[in-house]
Amino acid sequence: MKAAAYVRVSTEMQTTDNQLPSIEGLCKIRGWELVKVYSENASAWSGGRQTELARCIRDAEHNHFETIVVWALDRVSREGPLRILSLIDHLHKKGIKLVSVNESWTETAGEFSPILYTISSWSAQFESNRKSTNTKAGIARARLQGKGKRGKDTKKRKRRWLKRPQISETEY
Repeated sequence: MKAAAYVRVSTEMQTTDNQLPSIEGLCKIRGWELVKVYSENASAWSGGRQTELARCIRDAEHNHFETIVVWALDRVSREGPLRILSLIDHLHKKGIKLVSVNESWTETAGEFSPILYTISSWSAQFESNRKSTNTKAGIARARLQGKGKRGKDTKKRKRRWLKRPQISETEY
């Protein structure tokens, strides 16, 4: 069976390095041929911006592989149960499996799968909302303390990259 990996991190400061070895290991154990890796740095909340996920699904629909393997379901979406259930339903109708390394139950299709997907995606959405609330509270506290977005670092820096070259009127 052919499989593809979808790995995602939320920021440029993060790396997918801890996701791919686990996915490769699962594929090797199952005897799946890992034919492609789709990787992106994009927030799971910005569903319209997950271009690699869209490409992965499109390639699966064109029979390039039968299984999409992810490190965890929250790598696909943190938009809640409706989003993940809609995606799973779409993939299922096309004969494509979505398997998660961290949620091993995704490999077995059973009657409780919709409930488990719902709980897992709700948990991811809840965690994301909590992190966002905590971050906003920290920013508000910093502003009240007069720190603003800059925090403690108030050292002025030379910004040479902002200087624009002088263009004479004859160069227009």
